[in-house]
Amino acid sequence: MGILRALNVGVTGLAAAGSGMTVIGDNIANAGTVGFKGSRAEFQDVLATSLKGIDGGDQFGSGTKLAHIKTQMNQGDITRTESITDLAVNGNGFFIADAPFGRGYTRDGSLNFNKDGVLVNGDGFQIYGFTADEKGVITNKLEMIKLPGTTIPAKSSEEVSVMMNLDTRENKKEFDIEQPDKTSAYSNSVTVYDNIGTARLVTIYFNKSDDNLWEYHVAAEGKDVNNGVQGKMYEMASGKLKFNEKGILAEEIEGKNAFSFNKGASPDQKIRFNFGESIKEGGNGLMASTQYGSRSTVSRHGQDGHSAATLTSLSFNDKGVLTAVYDNGEAKDMGQIAVAKFENNEGLFKVGKNLFKESKTSGQAAPGKPGEGGRGEVLSKSLELSNVDIANEFVNLMASQRNFQANAKTIQTSDQMLQEVLGLKR
Repeated sequence: MGILRALNVGVTGLAAAGSGMTVIGDNIANAGTVGFKGSRAEFQDVLATSLKGIDGGDQFGSGTKLAHIKTQMNQGDITRTESITDLAVNGNGFFIADAPFGRGYTRDGSLNFNKDGVLVNGDGFQIYGFTADEKGVITNKLEMIKLPGTTIPAKSSEEVSVMMNLDTRENKKEFDIEQPDKTSAYSNSVTVYDNIGTARLVTIYFNKSDDNLWEYHVAAEGKDVNNGVQGKMYEMASGKLKFNEKGILAEEIEGKNAFSFNKGASPDQKIRFNFGESIKEGGNGLMASTQYGSRSTVSRHGQDGHSAATLTSLSFNDKGVLTAVYDNGEAKDMGQIAVAKFENNEGLFKVGKNLFKESKTSGQAAPGKPGEGGRGEVLSKSLELSNVDIANEFVNLMASQRNFQANAKTIQTSDQMLQEVLGLKR
């Protein structure tokens, strides 16, 4: 009977409007949830019969139904915070968490380090990233992000790099270690470290031995030398620097090299002195020391040793790289946050706790480094807010309410018609 069918159609409308209200209510409830992705209810009509049978046309509908709930994966606003472990993905991708059901994926970057020094989310699920090797180089090995130890051991100096100019106008001199200042044209002091992390001051003396040929002699004060006499300089290393007629470093020739420091240091420490990339090494003079007709001066120098140190601070940069800073000034990369991307983000399955898991429709996760292969960048001291637009949800709320009222009116009117039919017998 047509009136009964009208009642059923109204019921489907009420059910659909109620389901739509559930979706809208969930969006509004999570408007303040970090990293939350709102949803949209999508409805379909229900076809029942055709007056013309198989020929189609003149068809009765049987109402509506909730067909899909589509997750809206658009970017949420990003807000700045003061916590170093707050991270946000700006663009495509998800953080990877070690959840009880396996790997979970989230846009919620409210992270922290637990008592074991492992990076976790608010529920204690460990976060995946790419580890760094002993030299601080980020690898492609996907593991948990973990804090380094609170101290790092001392590292002896193995190389000293010097970029400088030597004045070609200097007179030739023969170097004498007994009178180093008088028999050298120029000198410069550098701090190096022995194998137990003790800082030692060495001085590099330069003297011109021939045209386009310089000697260097590295000496340490007697108080730092095994069996040394305080106030006397002891030669530890030497070498020669050859320049071409244009003042470009042509070749480095290493001489003696044996540093014998005292107070428990290794008696045969070797420290290489690097004056840049010579022509013999394939250089073109742009990244090497020079010999020009201007005052001798060092533009920069450095060395690769350091003393033992204690961890003072941690920070993530905008590439998601965790860097540890120590009280001796050393900074070392410890790992990098991983970002996973999917072929179909909207196909991910919500499991609660701000987590998604992959499904057949989402495709498999492809972990990678931030900013690579279409993955978004990771912003430090930032959080992605919910992408729910409250104003839009309120409009949807009113529309859903009107739909519900209209379907209720359909049922009410159909009921009145049935009452009229039942009254015909009287």
